[in-house]
Amino acid sequence: MIQFQDGRYTIGGMPIHELVEQFDTPLYVYDAMIMERQFNRLKQAFSGCKTRINFACKALNTIRVMRHLHDLGACLDTVSIQEVWLGLKAGYAAHEIIYTPNCVSMEEIDLAVKEGVMINIDNISILEQFGVKYGNSVPICIRINPHVMAGGNINISTGHIDSKFGISIYQMRHVQRIVENTHLNVIGLHMHTGSDIVDVDIFLRAADILFEQAEGFPNLTFIDFGSGFKVPYKPDDYSTDIEELGSKLSERFKRFCDEYGRELELWFEPGKFLVSESGTFLVKVNVLKQTTSAMFAGVDSGLNHLIRPMLYNGYHHITNVSNPDGALRLYTVVGYICETDTFGWDRKLHEVREGDILAFSNAGAYGMTMSSNYNSRFRPAELFIKDGKAELIRKRESLDDILRNQLFE
Repeated sequence: MIQFQDGRYTIGGMPIHELVEQFDTPLYVYDAMIMERQFNRLKQAFSGCKTRINFACKALNTIRVMRHLHDLGACLDTVSIQEVWLGLKAGYAAHEIIYTPNCVSMEEIDLAVKEGVMINIDNISILEQFGVKYGNSVPICIRINPHVMAGGNINISTGHIDSKFGISIYQMRHVQRIVENTHLNVIGLHMHTGSDIVDVDIFLRAADILFEQAEGFPNLTFIDFGSGFKVPYKPDDYSTDIEELGSKLSERFKRFCDEYGRELELWFEPGKFLVSESGTFLVKVNVLKQTTSAMFAGVDSGLNHLIRPMLYNGYHHITNVSNPDGALRLYTVVGYICETDTFGWDRKLHEVREGDILAFSNAGAYGMTMSSNYNSRFRPAELFIKDGKAELIRKRESLDDILRNQLFE
């Protein structure tokens, strides 16, 4: 998160121009204090319950970041066996990892079982295969689709009726028969309605559906409510009211536990909420290009480094950190990829000059993890700012990295 102090822009107290001079651009920069703030805010909101926070590392799977969140007390949410392996490398114990894949083979599930992590199954086919193979010897969680759309964007919502994620609540009788006949040991139930929760009451409605389903599973030790908590992307943007959600959901959860007969753990799996605001993406303006209808600011990056604007129409606030006193003008900020890779149309920026540094806010989630080598471009470096010090946590790629796995004479 950038701040304007003493006439210059900083991240974690460090001047941005000094970071760029030392590490060049394009550059991802993460502020450890913002991650800690977000983690503590979530813990405090649900302090009345026995709560476990699993960081959804698909948002940002750099080892240093994963270790920092583990030091804060986070466990880990993974969606692939590769993320499981990364989590173990980062220092998470197997019992601190939940594995929630989608449309993977039984062979991959077997690999996760071998690692000893919590398996979260989201389809009937795998559930039945798992039951036949493992019976009650391996405890599992089941992911349910409540058919509730708690977010505003169908592209990032996963709880609606047309979603590929989870087992429909209308299939629960089938699930129960599989559980009973194969003696599955179901100790957790899970839902994830998707990102950008805009209405707390709609989320609570989905929670009530999960509570109702939980009554049919007598051996539960936890219920996982996923995440999808919205963070503000624009200066005047709204976000999920975590404090309101914490108060209302905690009350309902404790009431359910009383009815269920014992205290369960309340699990969440935030990704964006923990790391999005901590991240800033720094790029350099290569060229200004005036056309008949627009002034383009072309930068040394593109959808290969930050695809959210093109993939999800995601908004990232852009700041010209090199010219804070310049007059405000309209610019369309575009990348250097041989595709339409527009970061933002008609943005009001302080006058942009070739060589200026632009900062993209809220770039901590789904930036680096979704980056690629498209156009044979190198992926950027990553910095971690903690206690006033900048730590290089991922080197900038080189041609050797692109050629590493290619076979040629």
